[in-house]
Amino acid sequence: MPMTAPAPATQLDIAADLLTLLRDSTTEPRPDSQLEALTLAVAADLPVLLWGEPGIGKTAALTQLAAALDLPLTTVIASVHEPSDFSGLPVVGDDPATQGVPMAPPDWAVRLVRAGRGLLFLDELSTAPPAVQAALLRLVLERRIGALRLPPGVRIVAAANPRSSAADGWELSPPLANRFVHLQWTHDHETVVRGLGGTWPRATLPRLDPRKLPEAVDFARRAVCGLLAARPTLVHRLPTNESGRGGPWPSPRSWDMTLSLIAFATAAGSARDVLSSLVRGTVGDGPGLELLASLDRLDLPDPEDVLADPAGAVLPERGDLRQAVLDGVVAAVRARPDRARWDSAWAVLVRALETGAPDLVVVPATTLASLRQQDWDVPTAIERLAGAVALSRRADRAAVASKARR
Repeated sequence: MPMTAPAPATQLDIAADLLTLLRDSTTEPRPDSQLEALTLAVAADLPVLLWGEPGIGKTAALTQLAAALDLPLTTVIASVHEPSDFSGLPVVGDDPATQGVPMAPPDWAVRLVRAGRGLLFLDELSTAPPAVQAALLRLVLERRIGALRLPPGVRIVAAANPRSSAADGWELSPPLANRFVHLQWTHDHETVVRGLGGTWPRATLPRLDPRKLPEAVDFARRAVCGLLAARPTLVHRLPTNESGRGGPWPSPRSWDMTLSLIAFATAAGSARDVLSSLVRGTVGDGPGLELLASLDRLDLPDPEDVLADPAGAVLPERGDLRQAVLDGVVAAVRARPDRARWDSAWAVLVRALETGAPDLVVVPATTLASLRQQDWDVPTAIERLAGAVALSRRADRAAVASKARR
C-alpha cells in the first residue's frame, strides 16, 4: 500500500509553531516581595485582593502561581455574573412544601468541590455592581456557593483596578473590602524585562519552620493584643470616606487576619517589607504602621537582662531602637534604684558609646546622673561619657545660637 505523503504545513500551522515558541518561558528562584506576600497570604488561607492598573500582569501572576503550586485555576469574571450565580439558583424539586427549594451552585463551584483543591480567581472585582458584591460576601468569608461549601484546599484570590482606571468601576462595599488582604500590585522594570526575555520569578509557598510555630503564634498574639490594649480605638475604625471604606481598615475580623499573617511571616522568617505589605494591606496604613513599630519593641532585650550582663548585652543597630533600650535601662534603675544597678547602667551606656552614635547616650546619661544618691561614689565610667555629653551640649548651644542669629 503506497505511503501517503504528509500534507504540507499551512501558514496557520507555522504561525502556531511561532506562538508556541513565543509562549515558551521558564522560571527562576528570585526575590520578589510582592510575590512572597501573595504566597504567604495564600498559605495562611486568607482571601487576597490584588490592586493594580490594567495590563501590569495581575492575571499572569495568578496563572503562574497556580501552575507553580500545582493548583487547578478557576477564573470567574465577577462583573459578568448575576447575584444568583454566587448565592445559588433555586431549583424546584418534587415536593417543595416538604423538601424545600435547594439552591443549585454553578458548574465551576461543582468542579472545585470535585477536585478538592484549586485556586479560585475572582477577576474584575471592582466592576461588579453592588448586588453582585453582596452575593460574594458569603463566598469570600464562608466559602459557600448555594448548597455547596468549598473544600479547605481551595484558595481565593481576586484582582481589581482602581476606580479611576476601571471600566465603569464601583467602590468596594465595606463588608466585602474588610474580608480581603489588600495588596498593591505594581510592575518592576527589571522583572518585566527579564520576563519578556523568557525568565519569570518563581512562586513558591513559604517554608515554615516547625520548631518556630508555638513561638510564632505567641509572638503574633502579644503583638496584636499589646497594641489593641494600649490603643483601644484601633479595634474598629470604619473610614469616613467612601474610597477608604473600599480598602483595608481595622476591625476585629481584620485584626484576626493580621494575627495569622504575623504568625506565618514569623514562622517563615519573611523580610520586613513583606510583613509591612501584608499588615498595612489588612488593617490600613495608620494602624499597620503602629503595629510594625510595636513589633520592633517586642524584639528589644529586657532591661533587666541588660543590667545583669552589661558586657554581653547586644544593643540594636537602629538608632531609635537603641535609644529605646537605653531609656528602658534607665527607667528600670529609677523604678528600683540601688548602687549595683546604677553602676551596671553606666557600663551599658559606655558599651553603647563604644558601639554606636555618641549622641544617643546624652539624655540617658543625664537622667542616670540625676538618680545618684549622696553615698554613691561616681563610677569611673562617667569620665568616658563626659566628653560625649559635653560635646553634644556644645553642639546644641551652637545650633540655638545660629538659629537666633538667622
